[in-house]
Amino acid sequence: MTVPLNVLDLAPTSTGRTRKQALDDSLRLAQTVEQSGYNRYWMAEHHGSATFMSSATALLLGRAAEHTSTIRVGSGGVMLPNHAPLMVAEYYGTLATIYGDRVDLGLGRAPGTDPVTAAELRRGGSDLNDFAADVLKLTNFFSGSDSVGVDEGVSGAQASVLGLSVSPSRFHRTVRAIPGEGTNVPLWMLGSSTGGAQVAAELGLPFSFASHFAPQQMSAALQTYRSRFKAGADTAQVEKPTVMAGVNIMVAETEREAQYQATTHKKMQEQLRFGATGPLQEPTWDRVETWSNPGIDPTHIIGTPDTVAQKINEFVEAFSLDEVIVSCYAFDPAVREKALTDLAKEWNN
Repeated sequence: MTVPLNVLDLAPTSTGRTRKQALDDSLRLAQTVEQSGYNRYWMAEHHGSATFMSSATALLLGRAAEHTSTIRVGSGGVMLPNHAPLMVAEYYGTLATIYGDRVDLGLGRAPGTDPVTAAELRRGGSDLNDFAADVLKLTNFFSGSDSVGVDEGVSGAQASVLGLSVSPSRFHRTVRAIPGEGTNVPLWMLGSSTGGAQVAAELGLPFSFASHFAPQQMSAALQTYRSRFKAGADTAQVEKPTVMAGVNIMVAETEREAQYQATTHKKMQEQLRFGATGPLQEPTWDRVETWSNPGIDPTHIIGTPDTVAQKINEFVEAFSLDEVIVSCYAFDPAVREKALTDLAKEWNN
């Protein structure tokens, strides 16, 4: 087809499987989608969820990068209000130092959890101006040179390790992300509304829209992003508006089998709608008819490989996308792997 195909993973766990198995399933998924020709493997940050195990995203991405060799790995995304920009720069700068130019950093404003957990996590608010300021700090931390040289200041920690007393005039006067500086990790702005679109446009960053769960806002957000995009911003990383958007998919050999497997996703949505979380549940035939309603939402695409690939391509053309990212939920991890493998075969033909 016409644009790169990517995968978004939240490390879901299924009923009867352990959390360790869920994390191992995600590692195997990263290896599978690399072999299938996907461009990026991203993981989303979620906290306090009994469904998703992707809270320590940087650790999981490091594991994925260590056991793959070509696919880009990245956050989809880091919820920046939960973290100090310096720590994010150090984590992802370390990944980039180890694995080179394979690391992406997607940034979002949402907490990625419930309000109570968010209160424990939050370093600050999600105001647009604060968020933009934090993104600017990140770009500065990643800039500069990664060459090893003599540092003009000494930290208290370094001095204590050496048993030295240090004059205050010798302390650091600037904040540096080491490792991190000079890696220039590519940034993506994530968003599910016009807010994230405004920040992405103002800073000249590529924009990934969360259409897989907020399709109603997509047209307005993309219009805002494209009309306000500043290619000349000091922080610009792309020369023109660059957009990725997400879809939920289920692929199987027959339409009916795909609809059957998709009932797992439907049950998960219903759980979340009523404020409950838990492992993915087995698919059931009795839910197929209520779930089978094609054409209602272009971001939920279910069917055979050729049908799903064609509908994704129509989605790409309708919104003039530069890339598309797919998420797939299945009770059996092997079903998810096969669905994504079969889609890639069709897409790359």
